[in-house]
Amino acid sequence: MSLRIRLARGGAKKRPFYRIVVADTRMPRDGRFIEKLGTYNPMLAKEDPGRVVLVNERIEHWLSVGATPSNRIARFLAAANMGPAPAIPVQTKKDKPRPKTLERLAASVEKKAAAAEAAAAEAAAPAEEAPAEEAVAEEAPAEEAPAEEKKED
Repeated sequence: MSLRIRLARGGAKKRPFYRIVVADTRMPRDGRFIEKLGTYNPMLAKEDPGRVVLVNERIEHWLSVGATPSNRIARFLAAANMGPAPAIPVQTKKDKPRPKTLERLAASVEKKAAAAEAAAAEAAAPAEEAPAEEAVAEEAPAEEAPAEEKKED
């Protein structure tokens, strides 16, 4: 029988409260467990001593018997100096952009680089004087075309 030290959820909707339990791996999360080893209340502040309560002697016993802690419990144990911190899992390639997105990003970077280069070239070239704007003579409004006469039937 393989044993696991894990969280069992309790509490109301939107008000979680967890028991730290040792249970058979085949049992459901909130199902039958062998022994309660502590509590975890995520609603409390991180500095609050009641946030994570561990029964150290029993946890050490179950670890010596061969129970394996879940990732979250391993983090709690590492914080309590009762075991090594769990390794952070390596991300899969799902977090990487797809090839077409990489092509678009490369094209936009090249476009921005070309625009910056052109702007630098303009700044380096001697400034030419812009021709003075000529006063535009006001044009007389065009005559409107005579309105079509309405024919009466």
